[in-house]
Amino acid sequence: MLSQSQSPITTQTASHYTNIGVPSRQTGAYALIDSLRRHGVQHIFGYPGGAILPIYDELYRAEAAGGIQHILVRHEQGASHAADGYARATGKVGVCFATSGPGATNLVTGIATAQMDSIPMVIVTGQVGRPAIGTDAFQETDIYGITLPIVKHSYVVRDPRDMARIVAEAFHVASSGRPGPVLIDVPKDVGLEEFDYVPVEPGSVKLPGYRPTVKGNPRQINQALQLIRKSKQPLMYVGGGAIASGAHAEIQELAEHFHIPVTTTLMGLGAFDEHHPLSLNMLGMHGTAYANFAVSECDLLIAIGARFDDRVTGKLDEFASRAKVIHIDIDPAEVGKNRAPEVPIVGDVRQVLIDLLRRCRETGDPVDPSRTKAWLDRIDRWRQDYPLVVPHPEDGISPQEVVVELGKQAPNAYYTTDVGQHQMWAAQFLKFGPRKWISSAGLGTMGYGVPAAMGAKVALPEEETICISGDASFQMNLQELGTLKHYGINVKTVILNNGWQGMVRQWQQTFYGERYVASNMEAGMPDIPLLCQAYGIKGVVVKTREEMKQAIADMLAHNGPVVIDVQVTKDENCYPMVAPGKSNAQMLGLPENKSLEKAAELVYCTNCGAKNVSTNNFCPECGAKM
Repeated sequence: MLSQSQSPITTQTASHYTNIGVPSRQTGAYALIDSLRRHGVQHIFGYPGGAILPIYDELYRAEAAGGIQHILVRHEQGASHAADGYARATGKVGVCFATSGPGATNLVTGIATAQMDSIPMVIVTGQVGRPAIGTDAFQETDIYGITLPIVKHSYVVRDPRDMARIVAEAFHVASSGRPGPVLIDVPKDVGLEEFDYVPVEPGSVKLPGYRPTVKGNPRQINQALQLIRKSKQPLMYVGGGAIASGAHAEIQELAEHFHIPVTTTLMGLGAFDEHHPLSLNMLGMHGTAYANFAVSECDLLIAIGARFDDRVTGKLDEFASRAKVIHIDIDPAEVGKNRAPEVPIVGDVRQVLIDLLRRCRETGDPVDPSRTKAWLDRIDRWRQDYPLVVPHPEDGISPQEVVVELGKQAPNAYYTTDVGQHQMWAAQFLKFGPRKWISSAGLGTMGYGVPAAMGAKVALPEEETICISGDASFQMNLQELGTLKHYGINVKTVILNNGWQGMVRQWQQTFYGERYVASNMEAGMPDIPLLCQAYGIKGVVVKTREEMKQAIADMLAHNGPVVIDVQVTKDENCYPMVAPGKSNAQMLGLPENKSLEKAAELVYCTNCGAKNVSTNNFCPECGAKM
């Protein structure tokens, strides 16, 4: 359980908040807090300051009335990441507060993280009073202007009478269509000004001109169905939009009905059961070899809530170059942005798939399992030839071992990560359910893991929540250990400590002639047990494989936050790896005797699946044209 605020609460303040008649004479701050309550907000992550104090003063009364709790973070960036983690774990809108000037600018990285990954958030910032705007007043910053490129929408509240409407619009915009962060900047005197307040109920107002398309075009859905039925080497490429829309069941039904293998992006992990025989796990720069070979050889690519970003595609003009493309996405700006599809479908992913499956049942055409059998057999051979490898060094612990052990002991946990090698190993070796993978994908934000885990755990206090971090990333926001202690938030953190900025070191080794500049972290790593002791929580150092397994078990059994510093091998690299400018079929780090050149040259017959490495245009086994 989270401990409650230590502020003195009186019956008078509680009744003041809950027994106000409507309409009534109230302040802009009251209108804001009351509107948040009406939208179901139970937790706010924030840090106060002068310009936002009128709102915090009203928040005091709201906490007294119950139903809402403020979590005081130790840095505003922690507030934005916590709200982000809260939203990813639940699908609800996360909320964070900060004051003007440096408080607001400290949120910027977290806002950009949410925008890149399409996470619904409402961010409330204090601002200097209206007469002082534009005068370079103390702690004045144009946060509205600063954040314009990294929000879905934003407001400066000039009149308290607009407050309730703006909050209702903000929640609608943040959570509908392609989700994203919305900023509300509130001048101090707007929070103090009294007016005749009339509440606005959730869903009663919408932003004029904002009408995201939900239903897909029936003609295009029919075209997609025709392509799927004709394809012999189809592949489903699933991104974060499938998580946002809750399309897990529909994706599985489509895959099973047509016998289509499924690969996911980093954001799409959990959208398809990774234990399923049709799962190819993650594709892209550090994806599985078999997923990358499949996307290079497929004849139909069904992109579902994915945006063809560079970490997935590698060399774009060679990404699924033999395939026709169906692209399903709720954001029309993404459809055709990087790859022109043969069949574009704009609409909510889940709704489009529901309609496609309904149309499939209406037509009643039987599906021949043999149509994709050669394709699936070929993929199975790739699985056998190019498995993910877990090293077991004699003189240490490999980072992959730690991730695998976590997966064994906590298979149903919610996992957050920071960014780097540890993030990729977690993505490769853990298996997730929907919304149980929480990681900064698009922006790649170090320091994200601990506060995001904090947000997820606050939202779902009964669920096991584990942050996998690196020694460099952990130090970006370690001050949030104080927040974990303050509120008794039972987050477990496992640091894969190799003494480096691991991914930077790997790139310097591979592409920069082993010139290791500003990437060694060994000398500056804090003593984790002493650091945790200072914060009043449990900290452990692990150096052997036996200690590691027991430490994880003890961590999971402990009732309170724990940090484990696992000292892993220092030179382990994350493979497979698609080098910049290369196609997905050209990967570094494949198993011995299976060179990327031979793998890239292999040509398989689309009719019978036989290997053919000759340069002629006909299969030597069945005679089909290649």
